Amino acid sequence: ILSGLGVEVVSPADVGISIDVEETGTTFAENAMLKAKAICAASGLPAIADDSGLCVDALNGGPGVYSARYGGEELDDRGRYTLLLQNMRGSMTRAAHFHTSVVCLFPDGTELTAEGECPGTIAYAPMGDGGFGYDPVFFVPGLRKTFAQLTAEEKNAISHRGNALRAFAVELKEYLEKN
Repeated sequence: ILSGLGVEVVSPADVGISIDVEETGTTFAENAMLKAKAICAASGLPAIADDSGLCVDALNGGPGVYSARYGGEELDDRGRYTLLLQNMRGSMTRAAHFHTSVVCLFPDGTELTAEGECPGTIAYAPMGDGGFGYDPVFFVPGLRKTFAQLTAEEKNAISHRGNALRAFAVELKEYLEKN
């Protein structure tokens, strides 16, 4: 998504950085900023970070920023989506969305941000073998498939992360043209 902008994207490992940033923010944007600040400070380079999660209407927006830790650290992806389905048992409200916040922080303090969402519903049972996390239970009505049943191309075209990165690419292009 960023390849046409003339920027070289590298991972922290590519520049010799290994940092585990504690996600203490109460929003996706705050957690993305915590990660971007840590990497920017450690590398002296512009840093792009994101935070994503599943927001379920019947759970008042949860698991939200706690999506990766839903039910505790001892649960794996299957354990988390199984707990989600248990906690939604009997709920007729199945609306949900995935959300991603992207933050880019430059060493001079300049910040670029973008958000992306993908609406859907929570399936009554897992379906599909692809993807990760909550993908087997996140159903996209327009495609009549869960994220775990989508091809990589289908998922990238509609996903929260893809939408956020496309919006971020617009912000970055405008920034680069001005500077």
